[in-house]
Amino acid sequence: MGLQRIDIESQREYAYHGCLDEEAMIGSEYRIDLSVFADLYRSAQSDELKDTVDYVALRQIISEEMAIRAKLLETVAARIVQRIFSQHPQVARAEVKVCKLNPPIDGDVHAVCVAFLEENPLFTGKAL
Repeated sequence: MGLQRIDIESQREYAYHGCLDEEAMIGSEYRIDLSVFADLYRSAQSDELKDTVDYVALRQIISEEMAIRAKLLETVAARIVQRIFSQHPQVARAEVKVCKLNPPIDGDVHAVCVAFLEENPLFTGKAL
């Protein structure tokens, strides 16, 4: 059996990331998408929360990491992935996309996004 995926789509957060002083004071709206890959067959059979990757805990990691100011979206995305791997070693792979909505740049741009796709170096389960 392979790996299955849990997705969190379009989590909204208000945060203060950015290189400009104004961004630290005013803040911006962000959208975060997350996919984690793990062996979910045990939880599918047991129907027990303890046997799966709890998406409520994943959502909380996103919120907590978004609350810590950074200049770059890359920093925030990397922190989210690393914390997921640290707290959920059963996750084999994670992809996170952090988007700043209506960024303060010239032109009509809906969002600027940074995405990280990483494999968990601590994962000891089934091969990908």
